[in-house]
This record gives sequence, structure tokens and C-alpha cells, in this order.
Amino acid sequence: MTANGWLQIATFFALVLAATRPLGIYMARVFNRERTLLDPLLRPLESLLYRATGVNAEIEMEWGGYAAALLAFSCLSMLLLYGLQRLQWVLPLNPQHIGGVPAALAFNTAASFTTNTNWQAYTPESTMSYLTQMAGLAYHNFVSAAAGLAVAVALIRGIARQEQKTIGNFWVDLVRSSLWILLPASLVGALLLVWQGVPQNLKPYDTAVLLEPQPARSGSAGAHRVTQQVIAQGPVASQEIIKQWGTNGGGFFNANSAHPFENPTPLSNLIEMFCIFAISSGLTSTLGRMTGSSKHGWAVWGAMAALFLAGVFTVYWAEARGNPLFTGADQRAGALQAGGNMEGKEVRFGIAGSALFATITTDASCGAVNGTHDSFTPLGGLVPLLNIMLGEVIFGGVGSGLYGMLVFVILSVFIAGLMVGRTPEYLGKKIEAYDVKMAMLAVLIVPAVILALAGISSVTPVGTSSVLNPGPHGLSEILYAYTSAAGNNGSAFGGLNANTFWYNLTLALTMLVGRFLVIIPVLAIAGNLARKKGVPPSAGTFPVTTPLFAALLTSVIVIVGALTFFPALSLGPLLEHLLMQAGKIF
Repeated sequence: MTANGWLQIATFFALVLAATRPLGIYMARVFNRERTLLDPLLRPLESLLYRATGVNAEIEMEWGGYAAALLAFSCLSMLLLYGLQRLQWVLPLNPQHIGGVPAALAFNTAASFTTNTNWQAYTPESTMSYLTQMAGLAYHNFVSAAAGLAVAVALIRGIARQEQKTIGNFWVDLVRSSLWILLPASLVGALLLVWQGVPQNLKPYDTAVLLEPQPARSGSAGAHRVTQQVIAQGPVASQEIIKQWGTNGGGFFNANSAHPFENPTPLSNLIEMFCIFAISSGLTSTLGRMTGSSKHGWAVWGAMAALFLAGVFTVYWAEARGNPLFTGADQRAGALQAGGNMEGKEVRFGIAGSALFATITTDASCGAVNGTHDSFTPLGGLVPLLNIMLGEVIFGGVGSGLYGMLVFVILSVFIAGLMVGRTPEYLGKKIEAYDVKMAMLAVLIVPAVILALAGISSVTPVGTSSVLNPGPHGLSEILYAYTSAAGNNGSAFGGLNANTFWYNLTLALTMLVGRFLVIIPVLAIAGNLARKKGVPPSAGTFPVTTPLFAALLTSVIVIVGALTFFPALSLGPLLEHLLMQAGKIF
């Protein structure tokens, strides 16, 4: 662990903190339909979209109508992406003449991008045409993030309003999220990435002749020497920026943000990491502004920040220590590990940059990676896995992080109410049985699907046949896959062939459950809170604006996660760590 590494972490943290309030105020103005600097340019376009689609922007929806609109839009978008993949071989912008995507894989990918997961069980540069990448995948990167933002804002309205039946208009929230928040930043960010060396073109792939041809792979019948290399390129910058800004994570290349065309420099690495956290951090300020309690917004932000710092310090420490098996077996190997565990990491980013990126991307349900989590030490790999298991509420995805955190806020004030023996209150609203039931449904549905399907896959041939590593590490790979899918993260531990019928089908269903069976109870909570009368605070009201509340909120998140997943973790990364310390190798 070096001073340079700590400086990288501190710089990133300071940038996120500095952007939180101004970005939060801007988003509050956007969703309150107050005037912004972009209005002269975007208002006419917004009006045109409403006229073309027949949307009356002045009519608001109850929570059931809001949920129905979101589900219908998502279902139609998913079907269109499925069809685009299947037919891409006859469509334009396919200079590589890539064929149609197989049905099971196309279904998995359509579910993945519709749910903001961006799980990729394929090699993008050899599977998806330019048209599919731009009109299919990048489009979903915008609208799935916008849908998450819409749900978060609808929940904030439900908290802020009193004795009202409506929580906003989904179509208006979707359009304003896309036009005012996601699109402008993506335009500027894409240019910054091009400046750093990220390609943005529609050219066919280049072929380079190797100066030193590679020998044929041993044991391969009919194999020939490799004399040339295909260099993939394309509209990379435009997809790269929205994959981070919208916490999507799907890479243009299979190596994702470890690929030098997606993430060429330390500065591009910093830009991408900042984009992952920016909106989710700013939404805490939006919460404070729209509810009239800025201190509460900062209390929520403080809980997120504490969990983030604990995670990144643990990963950095674990990776900087290196693997004790190397030093125990060979002092020369130990000397090569003098800087820590560099396996699976890019030299241009180092251990600190890789540990920081891994923590950020799993905190924020982004799923982009600049290293291989499979190659981290057991404790280093445990933290990204645990970040997703906690619900990805540590800043979290665009919109999904805040509404997931507010579910834990409701549980926290309920527990605080039990401690003082009175009906719990949250920002002037009584938290009643219905709210707690919906919150518990949102919290429990994700662990249920993770543990059930991971358990089945770890004991049946359809699951274990795809595992490349035995023992606890193999279990971690299966557990990580379903956790990533249910948490709508999309990153992979590695070492697992997920492009099979079993994994394509079950992971797709897991993604859909993890997205929409959480959103529905969240919107139900929003609608129920909006109908309630406000109650003035009293001596028995537990304040939600103090460090004590932030500490309680943090404790509830950790305890719920620990109680739910500790048995599974103890058989995976924790057991692997103990075996490594004992000098045993699987």
C-alpha cells in the first residue's frame, strides 16, 4: 500500500463529494420541471416527443399505473432488442458480416440490457454488429438507466407529498432523465474519452501481420501457425461513456474496461470511475432538496460513504499483501510479488486503481471491470461479491441505488420505533405494516433467487459442468454469477462458462426478478406514503438527520447481508482464504 495509491482513492472520493450537491440540485430542478440552462434547447424536443407519442405531460399516475407503464415499456424494449440480435445478419452497419445471435443467448442479452444488468455471456466484438451495439445495446443503456432514475424520483415524491394519490408521470420522468441528465453528460464524456484515445468510428476491423508468428496450439488437429491479428474497433467511446454514466457496465470488447481501446490511460480510468458514482451520489442531495431535509440526504450519503471506504480499504489491503503461497513456495516468486498481487490487473492502473475500480463497480451495480475479479485474493474477491449481496445500495446504480437504500431506511426507522416502543416515523410519515411488508419483500426476493439457483447449479451437472475451478473457488464463481444477475450488476467473477442453455435461461430470469420484483414493491411504498397525512415530530420521533441514524442505517444493511449470506460465503471465499493461509491449493 503506497502513498500514490491512497492519493488516487482520496482524489476520487473528493471529486465525488464535490459533485454531489450541485448535481443533486440540478436533478431536483429537472424533475420538479423548474428552469435549467438546457431548457431552450431541450424543451422543444421534449414537446415534440410528447406530441409524437400522444403523452399528456400534465396528467400524473397512481403507483399502479406508473408500474404498468414501466413494465410495458421494458417488455416492448426487450422484445425489440431480441429481434434485432436475431436479424442483425440481414441489417446494415455490419461490416464484419456477423451472423444472428442464437436464441437462448439473445434472450439472455435482451433481459440483461433491459434490466440495466449488462451481463455478457458472449464476446461482443465478434457477436454484435455495429447496429446492434448502437441501436440496441447503447439505446438500452440510456432507457434502462432513465427508468431507474424515474423510479427513484417517484419514491422521493411519495415521501415528500401528503394526501395525494399520484407519484408523477412515468413517461415524463423517462424523457427528462434521458434528455436532461444522461444525454448531455454522455456527449461531453464521449469527447473526453476520444481525447484520451478511445476509438469512435464505423470502420471494418483492421488486420495486422505479426512480426513473430505464433505456433499452433499443441494438440489441435489441423491447426496452423497464427500469422495475423484482427484488431477490433468501432463506435466505442459513445457506448463506453453511457455504460459508466448510466451504471450499465456492458463493454464493447470482451475485456471491458481493461481493454486499452475502452480505457487507455489513468485519466480515462478516473473519468470512468467518477461517472459510475456521480448520479447515484447526487441523488442523495436530490432526496434532501425534494423532501425539504438536506441533512437527511447527507445522512444517507454518509452511510453510503462509510460502507464504500470500508470496502475499498479491504480490497486494497488484501491485494497489496499478495498471495502468501508464492512467498512460501519460492522466494523468487515472492520477490516478483513485492508490489502485491498483480495477477489479473493492468499495469497501467496498478493495484490501487484496480482495487478502487472493483469496489466502485460492485457498489454501484455497474459491472464494468478493469481487472479480473477471479484473480483477486479470496478476501479481495469477497468484497465485490459482498457489495452486490448487500443490495448494491452503497451509492448503487442510477436510481436503483437510492430506492434500494430508502427501503433500508424504512426498515431502520421501523427498528428504531420498536426500540422506543412507538409507531415509527419517517420525515413526517408514519411507517405502518404495509410499508414494512413491501420493504421486506423488496429485500428478501433477491437473496431467495440467488441462493436457490446457486444451490441448484452447484450440485447438478448442468451447473457444475461449466465450472473451470474446483473447490470453494468454483462455488464462488457460481455464487457470483447469480448474485451479479439478481443485483443487476453484470460483472463476472470469471472461470465460468455461462453461455449454456441452463445459465442463459436461469440468469436471464434472475435478472428480470432482481429488477422488476424489487421495483413493484418500491412503487407500492411510494404510492402508500404519498396518501398519508404529515405528522409533526415529537419527543419520541427518531431523527433521521444525525450521524447516529447513519450508523444505524449502516448497521442494518450489514446485519441483514451477513445473516442472509454468511453460510454461503463461509463455503466460498472465506474457506478459500483459510485454506490459502494454511498453504493448501485446490
